[in-house]
Amino acid sequence: MVATKGYSSYRGRGPKWKILLAILLVLVIAVAASVIYLQQFLVYGADGSRQIRLPWQTEEQAPPPDGEGEDPAEQPNVDIVVQEPEPQGPKETIAFSLPVQALTQTLWQGAQAAKPAGTNAVAVRLKTANGTVYFHAAAAVSGAVEAEADTAAALAAITAQEGLHTIASLSCLQDFKAANADVEGRGLKNTGGYIFYDGNNSLWLDPSKPSTREYVCALAKEVAELGFDELLLTDFGYPTEGKINKINYNTDVPLGNNLDLLLNDLNTALEPYDILLSVEVPEAVITEGPNAVSGLDLNRLVSRVDRIYAATTPEKVETLSTLVTQAAGPEGKTEFVPELAADSPTLTGSRLLLAE
Repeated sequence: MVATKGYSSYRGRGPKWKILLAILLVLVIAVAASVIYLQQFLVYGADGSRQIRLPWQTEEQAPPPDGEGEDPAEQPNVDIVVQEPEPQGPKETIAFSLPVQALTQTLWQGAQAAKPAGTNAVAVRLKTANGTVYFHAAAAVSGAVEAEADTAAALAAITAQEGLHTIASLSCLQDFKAANADVEGRGLKNTGGYIFYDGNNSLWLDPSKPSTREYVCALAKEVAELGFDELLLTDFGYPTEGKINKINYNTDVPLGNNLDLLLNDLNTALEPYDILLSVEVPEAVITEGPNAVSGLDLNRLVSRVDRIYAATTPEKVETLSTLVTQAAGPEGKTEFVPELAADSPTLTGSRLLLAE
């Protein structure tokens, strides 16, 4: 059969755009697959930037410190022992005494200008042997307080001074005013039932009586609340002058037991405060041993006070210090502090320079 003229079939090449479309599709699929694969290697920098870090680019990590990153159940039990610092004794202080009178800011300014060179502490008399109290003490008996209008401000200036160790000195059991104000409750009486007068016509408090201990502790707490670093008790013990055979000691136990009661009560009262408790004794109590008349016994005192004071001379200081240290024992922290009329360049350690 002869084909119709002019209408023969044509089989030429397909259009090029289809080939390009196929290639593009393959590339898109390849890129998408690559993105999905590389997401597992995507890391973020400290500044928030992103980057790809391939396995062969990762540096070998250092192992964690011992115990970190491990299963807690697999870690060994380790007992941690915290070493507590050993308690330190009182710091070395070289103190000068202020005149015995109510403190004022003018007096304190003058004392600072005239203080001996090298001193870093001050002793302030706040209660005398006749019972006068040189600060506004709420516990003081009627008529005992003799303070100036700015005494409180002057005491606050002293206790607030940086680097200054402050010592408040109180006459403890020799107290004319407090004993006379309550003979039955506080006063040391004679065998006739009346108040006892010593060889200097002075009156004393009886430490065996609870009211005496309450009174002394109340004053001590007020001193601590003023901010003093140390409380120094003078006239501590029973009287040793006058007709002591006429004293009604109001007890059948050794006199030292009653002094122990007072110191125990004072330590309890002062426990909430950061304050040292010190006692002044005659030199003979250190060198000669217990005094049955006064009730003072160095071996009993060192377990209850931080410092032992005694008036002495520079050449005796080393011996007295050694005796106090021996009485305190190897675990004791009680320190001897000499009271001196004048300082000596040969001395080291704490000391108190008495007012002229």
